[in-house]
Amino acid sequence: MLCFCFVPVRILRLTKALRSGIIQDELKQPPGMTPLLNHTPINKMRGKLLTTTVGTRTTRFSDILNTVAKTKSKIMFPLEIMAHGAKTQRLEGSNMEQLQGLTGTPAWASSSWHLQGINYLEGLSAAWVPRDPLPECGESRGQDPSDMDHTKGGLVIFTANSHPASRELGKRIAERLGVELGKVQVYQEPNRETRVQIQESVRGKDVFVIQTVSKDVNTTIMEMLIMVYACRTSCAKSITGVLPYFPYSKQCKMRKRGSIVSKLIASMMCKAGLTHLITMDLHQKEIQGFFNIPVDNLRASPFLLQYIQEEIPDYRNAVIVAKSPSSAKRAQSFAERLRLGIAVIHGEAQDAESDQVDGRHSPPAVKSTGAIHPSMDIPLLIPKEKPPITVVGDVGGRIAIIVDDIIDDVDSFVAAAETLKERGAYKIFVMATHGILSCDAPKFIEESAIDEVVVTNTIPHELQKLQCPKIKTVDISMILSEAIRRIHNGESMSYLFRNIGVDD
Repeated sequence: MLCFCFVPVRILRLTKALRSGIIQDELKQPPGMTPLLNHTPINKMRGKLLTTTVGTRTTRFSDILNTVAKTKSKIMFPLEIMAHGAKTQRLEGSNMEQLQGLTGTPAWASSSWHLQGINYLEGLSAAWVPRDPLPECGESRGQDPSDMDHTKGGLVIFTANSHPASRELGKRIAERLGVELGKVQVYQEPNRETRVQIQESVRGKDVFVIQTVSKDVNTTIMEMLIMVYACRTSCAKSITGVLPYFPYSKQCKMRKRGSIVSKLIASMMCKAGLTHLITMDLHQKEIQGFFNIPVDNLRASPFLLQYIQEEIPDYRNAVIVAKSPSSAKRAQSFAERLRLGIAVIHGEAQDAESDQVDGRHSPPAVKSTGAIHPSMDIPLLIPKEKPPITVVGDVGGRIAIIVDDIIDDVDSFVAAAETLKERGAYKIFVMATHGILSCDAPKFIEESAIDEVVVTNTIPHELQKLQCPKIKTVDISMILSEAIRRIHNGESMSYLFRNIGVDD
């Protein structure tokens, strides 16, 4: 048996001759993409140990070589390394062969190195990406994504979608974490049954199942449930569901002879074996109470606010608009953070002739108490009647930004845009977290007074973007990947909810 003896090695301080430089990536940056980590100028670390921007870590020299080879990086500075009892060797330039040649010496195989890797997302559709990664919390320093596999139990990320377009978000998250997607087959049988086949071991591992809602929402739910149950029966240590958009979230209240479907979906997921849920901007925050497992309801508003500040010129002349009183709290949250005014649209458009005039309710309704005991005089609740449409707030000569959590049926947004145009708004934006955009929504948006619709990639909508160039996408994979990293490493999630109030 061939054995190697590893000699401990220390990294000495960078010499005064250390010249300025950064670890550069030879890969060209795709349009619309930004690096995941900031470049760290070496001249800022002169005389200090070489560290990363996300915290100091110790790794084997062989891992360094693998990372450099994988990213095709260049080390653009001279580095002096000394082993116990060995003479100083100097590495200069970007000679990969010189680095690779060191692997033949066993003494270098266990060296302690500090490396900053810079990756770019490749092969994914264009989306607006925030300029900077999430800063690290003061109470919990971040770790390099490549350290995640060293955590007990390991990390496995699956995408439960059988539709190729729905797997894009999972690819983005995996790229940011520096891991590969787990091997799994999800497909439909000829009889429309869903079949899931996991093709790698998940025993004792932390499994994260990413599921985005496709056009067939019921198939999406079944894929998620079967995937979770398959991981449970394969003895996974924990199973965390990542559902950026929670399906059936609008059916969270009891209506006439109806049911609270959100509660049903939550019970099914918990019964299947889910141990944790990550979602984003639930339609009603009270949906978290339907689960008997931890639920992290992340927010997309920081990304939308940053988009407004960077992509809308003269946004200081804007006003945040709620298209109905029910969305006034969200509009108030945006307005207070951007230091802007707020406007609320109330009422509905009235026909030229009301229902009472055209004879629909003639003869007049007669009060009937046949089913009530004569001695019981129960007062009747006066029916609601919305007033003519009005705008509370000044929008004349300003940019109107309509905010909401979901944009599906765009009729109400189109009507609100027309009203704002009539009141003098010269440009109209629509901001929403979840862009379902079903039916003929792209066509209606293209023909409306709306100038731009900005949504996140919680739901795939590449086809809608081809039909309507007004639709723009904001990438939120950054916060989802950070949530996965923190849960896997047992770190606090409170930093992701900083400055979020009860009404946000």
